[in-house]
Amino acid sequence: MPNHLSILGIIHTAISVIALIVALAALVKSGKVNPAAKLGNWYVWLTVITCITGFPIMKTGHFTPGHYLAIIIIILLPLAIYAYRIFGKAAPYVQIILMSTTVFMSFIPAIVESLTRLPMSQPLASGPNDPIIQKAMGALMVIYVVGVIYQIIKLRMTKKDATPGLV
Repeated sequence: MPNHLSILGIIHTAISVIALIVALAALVKSGKVNPAAKLGNWYVWLTVITCITGFPIMKTGHFTPGHYLAIIIIILLPLAIYAYRIFGKAAPYVQIILMSTTVFMSFIPAIVESLTRLPMSQPLASGPNDPIIQKAMGALMVIYVVGVIYQIIKLRMTKKDATPGLV
């Protein structure tokens, strides 16, 4: 059966779905995924666990693009968490971009795996190069770019409002 998941695969998938739901809840609640906030902290830990549990899953016998995404996410998360120590005045912007990028990257395998496995009897897509996946990736990219721009504009407006003496 092509849609069979191992026990580790089921655990990995469940944790990854929860991580994405938490990220979306953080975005709805505060307009960003802030690693210092409760939801943001949960997202970070669930995402790290997702990445780690994904490494032993190799249906092809070797690393896949999903594994490389996990490595990039694991590198980006500490940069985002410690942005205020590393990037100075640019830290709020860098943190927004990095956290949003980790959410974006987490959605890539979620979309590919979902569309190539569901419905189980006849998946919607045959593989990562299937047109439906390519269209979904395009839509995801637009959502990511618009979302980051929105968050940056919102942050800039908040900073202007907080600056004394500006009219």
